[in-house]
Amino acid sequence: MHAKKFIFVVALGVLGIAPRIGAQDKSPMKLIATTPLPGFTGDFDHFAVDLEGRRLFLTAEDHQTVEVFDLDGKRIQSIAGFGQPHAILFMPDVNKFIVTDGDGFGAVHLVSGYDYKILNTIKLPPEVDGAVYNPADKYYYVESGSDEKGAQTHKINIIDTKAFKLVGDFTLPGTHSEAMAIASDGKKMYVNLSTSKEVGVMDLGARQLIARWPITGAETPNSMALDEPHHRLFIATRKPPQMFVFDTDTGKIVTSVPISAFNDDMWFDVARKRIYLSGSETTTVVVQKDADHYEVVTEVKTGYRAKTSLYVPQLSRFYAAVSGKFKPEPEQRLAVEVFDVQP
Repeated sequence: MHAKKFIFVVALGVLGIAPRIGAQDKSPMKLIATTPLPGFTGDFDHFAVDLEGRRLFLTAEDHQTVEVFDLDGKRIQSIAGFGQPHAILFMPDVNKFIVTDGDGFGAVHLVSGYDYKILNTIKLPPEVDGAVYNPADKYYYVESGSDEKGAQTHKINIIDTKAFKLVGDFTLPGTHSEAMAIASDGKKMYVNLSTSKEVGVMDLGARQLIARWPITGAETPNSMALDEPHHRLFIATRKPPQMFVFDTDTGKIVTSVPISAFNDDMWFDVARKRIYLSGSETTTVVVQKDADHYEVVTEVKTGYRAKTSLYVPQLSRFYAAVSGKFKPEPEQRLAVEVFDVQP
């Protein structure tokens, strides 16, 4: 090769490398801490945060505990006494939290944020799972199975968080719903109806299902998030792994993009116009160009079945829990990962 040609090829190589280095530097998330969890097995389900107390809570459903960390990921407490904990709601005004608990049973527990003791328990129908909090009425809406064995319906149980008591419920079609989101005025709830592969729209005042929107061409709907200013609802599915964008005025699908496999949690970063969708091995980062256009910008490496996550906008931090379910014990590397979210 002639010298001039060699110089030209090297220059092209350098120019080709430089953008890739720059792209890595501009990754939307930077891993800053990893806390190994030796002795843990199975899956995690949900996080919650206590900003004032600088604590992070994680339900370890197969380990039957709620784990407490500081906001840098250091583990500081393990709380026992649960059967299969799922969702968690921290209430800063009273320094207490509510944990949903269920599989072949159903319950919600009120736990002290001072000494971590279970203060009270409400029994619910079996198969208690996900939940969503409505700041407008201070109610916690908790999904469960039906009281009737073999029924093709399930319940949303309504917990008054101030009095910690069951104040009602309503019935939804199908045996399960996976995720819920409530409008900011507290009047309308969106819910993934897993059995029928639809989005259900609830009038919370009347406690009635007022609309059902088909999730066309997909199964196993999981997480959801609302973008109320743009009248958009984001739905993640697993089969195929896809994020669907619904117009909440019409109930129609606007567009969809591919996302990480075995996804579970989704977060809308309003300030950066990004959506974070955590799945196994990676978290998909989607940029909202406008209400109708979305682009996958990267897959951030996390870990095996790291589908459980939490984005805390006040801290610009993203937390992910790496699972070990169905992995042989010597290969398990369960951990909590802490990421700084970049501008």
